Amino acid sequence: MSPAAKKPFVRTKKIEGEPGVLAKIAEMPGPYAAIGKRLHEVIMAAAPHLVPDLHYGMPWYSRDGKRVCFFRVDRYMTFGFTEDATLHREPGAAHQLLPSAWFFSDLDAATEARIAELVRAAAS
Repeated sequence: MSPAAKKPFVRTKKIEGEPGVLAKIAEMPGPYAAIGKRLHEVIMAAAPHLVPDLHYGMPWYSRDGKRVCFFRVDRYMTFGFTEDATLHREPGAAHQLLPSAWFFSDLDAATEARIAELVRAAAS
């Protein structure tokens, strides 16, 4: 290929904030775009003070500049928290594990309610 035939590198402008998150969700495959849109709504309703943005191409939600939770699509939808989230051991748990990530392939009312509960606690 001659140098004249090479395509120039064109850097696309990153869409930041909530518009970037919504654009990324719209690109998700199959039913995950609808699940991602609803998950975004659940997160924002549960903790409206969180700031949505993209990090490593995934929707992330931050509090005071620290990333609290995220989601992405691989084989399943993954929803998780970071070390900056306020995490608590399950009451009465006989172990030291802190729940921090879940996989799912559909979003029903019970799952939405549990995610909202987890986000409220983690974003406090």
